[in-house]
Amino acid sequence: MPTRDRLLALLVAVVWGLNFLAIHLSLEQFPPFFLVALRFAVIAVPTVLLVPRPGVPWRWVLGYGAGFGVLQFVFLYVAMDTGMPTGLASLVLQSSAPFTVVLAGLLLRERLTGRQAAGVGLAVVGLAGIAVHRAGLDGGATLLPVLLTLCGGLGWALGNLCNRQARPPRPFRLMLWMTVVPPLPMLALSLATEGPARIVTSLTTLGTRQGVLALAGLLFTVVVATLLGSGIWTALMSRHPSGTVAPFSMLVPVVGTGASWLFLGERTPALELACGVLVVAGVLFGSRLPRSYPSEPRATEPGATEPGAPTQETRSASV
Repeated sequence: MPTRDRLLALLVAVVWGLNFLAIHLSLEQFPPFFLVALRFAVIAVPTVLLVPRPGVPWRWVLGYGAGFGVLQFVFLYVAMDTGMPTGLASLVLQSSAPFTVVLAGLLLRERLTGRQAAGVGLAVVGLAGIAVHRAGLDGGATLLPVLLTLCGGLGWALGNLCNRQARPPRPFRLMLWMTVVPPLPMLALSLATEGPARIVTSLTTLGTRQGVLALAGLLFTVVVATLLGSGIWTALMSRHPSGTVAPFSMLVPVVGTGASWLFLGERTPALELACGVLVVAGVLFGSRLPRSYPSEPRATEPGATEPGAPTQETRSASV
């Protein structure tokens, strides 16, 4: 892998890690359900007008959009809105990788290798450690955001399975078209639960400092993390073996945790950091191909988005 491409992969990991900070800024202004609708609508409108259809059955577009677009971000945004630390969210969302492996075995009858089983086990131990530690804080009140983030990881995994079944000839085009799915149902959910008054207030106060920062965060999520980051990642995955590119996504929680400490003053307890290392190590170990069977570059390797953001099926990235 040339140095230029390594630097590009590193750039994408940094962008996706910083995207958790951008989401935090946006949630300071917008209600979580409305923010999900807004972030996808901004991409969906030009996609419908300008981008050719992805060339896969619509059921997989809908399934991908429902899992990756709706379920993942509904749970993640609500978790962050109810107290999930930004850095910890970037760690716990890595649960999408072991969820993908397990669901592929249960639903698609894919054989779970010994390496994958060990990786899943290691990641589960790390996630359980975080959950147990959170359950002991503030009378267990901090556990709910962790569980919600885990549900977000499960939604991402379901989206990964639909992406895998679709086998898109142009992965980036499928990623753009799946953004058509979330806006209307999420807007309806926002109107029903968050109320028109809260939505209108968030829009009419965009001229404030908080509103400007929220718009900047939304712009970063849409343009930099989703379009630029996903475009670069898809190109890299098409030029190089997936086992060479995908491990760079493990830098996302490192950047996310570091950025939350530097800009938000978040302090992640040492025990949770150690558990986070176990999660990342488990994902990396379980997704690494044996040296004796290196993967070959493919012209249509599934691409990744920001957190997020879709990765190769068993790897996580950012949102």
